[in-house]
Amino acid sequence: MKPAHGSALHADVHVVRGAFHLRAALQVEAGEIVAVVGPNGAGKSSLLRALAGLDPVDAGRIVLGDRVLDDAASDTWVPAARRRVGMVFQDYRLFGHRSVLDNVAFGPRAAGRSVADARRAAAEWLARLGIADLADRRPGALSGGQAQRVALARALVTEPDLLLLDEPLSALDVDVRARVRLELAVHLREAGTTTLVVTHDPQDAQVLAGRTVRLEAGRVVEVPSPTPSVTDRVGG
Repeated sequence: MKPAHGSALHADVHVVRGAFHLRAALQVEAGEIVAVVGPNGAGKSSLLRALAGLDPVDAGRIVLGDRVLDDAASDTWVPAARRRVGMVFQDYRLFGHRSVLDNVAFGPRAAGRSVADARRAAAEWLARLGIADLADRRPGALSGGQAQRVALARALVTEPDLLLLDEPLSALDVDVRARVRLELAVHLREAGTTTLVVTHDPQDAQVLAGRTVRLEAGRVVEVPSPTPSVTDRVGG
């Protein structure tokens, strides 16, 4: 087992969007990988956006390690750029005008590191994910699986305390999804980062995560995993 990296998450998130109310209480241990499942409209993406700092909470509190990221009662809100939270969006959101290397180097550069240092860190993560040969390509020349790994490298290069994945496999064709799912499971295990994976696919939850929680109508219902996750059986 790899040593845990990242921080424990303690979140009580209340977000109101029109008639929809998300009130989700969630705890994730340091280094744990948890899948969040549920029907469309249950609030899965809203939860991730609140944790990432993209949307403020209307009530509640988010604590990551020893840092309070959100506390509505004290009007505390840490901007997304300072949260040390990495996010892989459903459509990956790579910069089409930048090379793969510079896509991954974007986070370190935004944090103030030099171009050379940021590119060095990016190259290391591309190598760790087995895609060093893609460094000079543009996103438009990548397959779905390649783009997914580039997006993962871009999220991990900043060494986040928490990694959020929003439907990371949904953009892939069915014939490649199973292979990329197993590859992602290995990469997440090796990274050891505290991770939340939002998915509508039970296979994703079983393969990628050690525990699954279900969101229904904006509320979290915890579901015990019937068997050890594949991340406990592959790569180690």
